[in-house]
Amino acid sequence: MAKSGTAPLEGVIAPGERATKKGLLFLAGPASDFICGTLELAAGMNVHVFTTGLGSPYGLPMCPVIKVSSRTALARRWPDLIDFDACGIAAGGMNIEQAGWALFRLILETASGRRTWSEQHGLENDLVLFNPAPVT
Repeated sequence: MAKSGTAPLEGVIAPGERATKKGLLFLAGPASDFICGTLELAAGMNVHVFTTGLGSPYGLPMCPVIKVSSRTALARRWPDLIDFDACGIAAGGMNIEQAGWALFRLILETASGRRTWSEQHGLENDLVLFNPAPVT
């Protein structure tokens, strides 16, 4: 929720439930990349905006995954993994509104056929409904 901005929360979706409302919805599921992505697909997601702190070779076979970095070191280390570098906000190169509009344009371009790095590299994780290991 901390990353959702100022939009009002329009509802909560249970794991595997299909979204029936428009607007900001919260999926009440685990934070594990693989499980969360699978559950979001079940809810009807068609573009996944994924913030990554350490860099994750994560991708989904059924929708593009836009990877967003907020750390300069990560964006520089993996320029062929990160689709959107938001480091400029903290560094002072762009403000939050500029970054938001740039990310919005990238989402529209991706929804219109632009391929993400995960797609270009063929990174597709299996769909996972549960993890036998501890999940956060």
